[in-house]
Amino acid sequence: MRLVPWLENRLRQPLPGPMMGTKYAPRPPLGRDYSKIPANARPAAVLILLYWHQSQWWLPLTLRRRDLPDHGGQISLPGGALEPGETSCQAAVREFCEELGVEVFKPRILGKLSTIYIERSGFRVDPWVAVAHSRPPMCASSCEVEELLEIPLAHLLDPAHFGVHQREYRGQPYEAPHFAFGPHRIWGATCLILGEFVTLIEEFLQSGGE
Repeated sequence: MRLVPWLENRLRQPLPGPMMGTKYAPRPPLGRDYSKIPANARPAAVLILLYWHQSQWWLPLTLRRRDLPDHGGQISLPGGALEPGETSCQAAVREFCEELGVEVFKPRILGKLSTIYIERSGFRVDPWVAVAHSRPPMCASSCEVEELLEIPLAHLLDPAHFGVHQREYRGQPYEAPHFAFGPHRIWGATCLILGEFVTLIEEFLQSGGE
């Protein structure tokens, strides 16, 4: 369990993200820069929740319903836009609870990863990291979520599950990095966020952590 205090301390220090120019970023970027945030960007937040289950760490992601206006049919971290009067951390936890049907949930917040800008939807996204020492009773909301994906942290750390696929942006082809999980590809902003998180976990492991 050394990972938890290590992460809490590490998230107070300068971070490696938002991962532009790394293997987690699209190439070529075709003019996109997830690190440049315009003043009129819409504030949003997502939650990376680590939970201890079956003797290892897991984190939940969601396959968004295909008919949603923003990023429909894509795999994302639980999250969404801020409501009036709430902080981005409060929004991340609220959206997690709404999307995954969790009631009265107060995870331990460890800190925040690098804020990124998603040009397609106009959101500036704050990724928060939290921990729970057991699996929350999750039941995905059918209004927003097509499928709940529970992914072992070890799966994301295995290079065999990382690759690229071809996509187009405004008619121009590019390589989109992704984490593979079963039949799914986790790409785009979620890949960048998880890429920064994985980079920190790799740093922990290289320091002798277990």
